[in-house]
Amino acid sequence: MPNKKAAIKSLRQDKKKHSRNKAVMSELRTIAKNAKVLIIDNKRDEANSILKKLESKLDRAAKNNIIKKNNAARKVSRLRSQWSKIEASK
Repeated sequence: MPNKKAAIKSLRQDKKKHSRNKAVMSELRTIAKNAKVLIIDNKRDEANSILKKLESKLDRAAKNNIIKKNNAARKVSRLRSQWSKIEASK
């Protein structure tokens, strides 16, 4: 246990940030998984709407330093390239 007031406050803040970040990361993983399933099932319109939602959430997470900016860009790029392959094959 921390002894100083600043260390106690820091621990309290870290717990809050951890729970908030964990919730955001869980939501991101769920949306990404849903997007991948829709892409595999060739559901273009639904996949596109989910991808837009995912892009927004990833950008927001990157802005709040939950994930790194390049990590967000890489995930969006990979999913968009998969989506564009099924879009081209229609």
